[in-house]
Amino acid sequence: MTLIETKDLWKTYTMGQEKVHALSGVSIKIEKGEYLAIMGPSGSGKSTLMNLIGCLDTPTSGDYILNGKQVSQMNDDELANIRNREIGFVFQTFNLLPRATALHNVELPLIYNGSSSKERIDGAKAALSKVELADRMYHKPSELSGGQRQRVAMARALVNNPSLILADEPTGNLDSKTSLEIMKLLDELHRQGNTIIVVTHERDIAKHAHRVLSILDGKIDSDVEVPEGERNGVS
Repeated sequence: MTLIETKDLWKTYTMGQEKVHALSGVSIKIEKGEYLAIMGPSGSGKSTLMNLIGCLDTPTSGDYILNGKQVSQMNDDELANIRNREIGFVFQTFNLLPRATALHNVELPLIYNGSSSKERIDGAKAALSKVELADRMYHKPSELSGGQRQRVAMARALVNNPSLILADEPTGNLDSKTSLEIMKLLDELHRQGNTIIVVTHERDIAKHAHRVLSILDGKIDSDVEVPEGERNGVS
């Protein structure tokens, strides 16, 4: 079943007298349960595509359908609602509240959608258990390692049972050993049925995915399946 479909997606910025095409007619389909990596050099358009897929921005023209909903023409409030219910974000910089415990950081999406106190606490505890961090739920970010902070961020992404986990350079601030641990966790979350999109410039990270989409000059340069024997997530 198709989760994401873009049709002739354009994003154009006006800079002085010039028009800059960050995306030029991108059409893709992503099925539920897929594990996709988006790659591309700096300025290729991969971040722009991620922002559109994550409903953080709207296209200049073209269609974007997420889980059966036409989101390309939604207003800011509608987009915020879609982000909260459909998408779990994992960022390179973790984006955690420094004075809040891990538990409270993970609760935040449930606060925004109006869940009861019991639902929030139960949901946050379950999400922290999924990322093997239940024993750190009352620690603040300053009391956690970089890898543990990213696990908290991943628990927060999971807590709403979103349609999609969107990870932007999820290992960018981590050492190689911790990066591997985080990618193994993403591999496991995919095995549990989650749809995952990882945006990365690192080929080793991209090879955890089952499909790699390369962006160059605002267009799809290649779209290839990663053979099972070449995937880094295969034990």
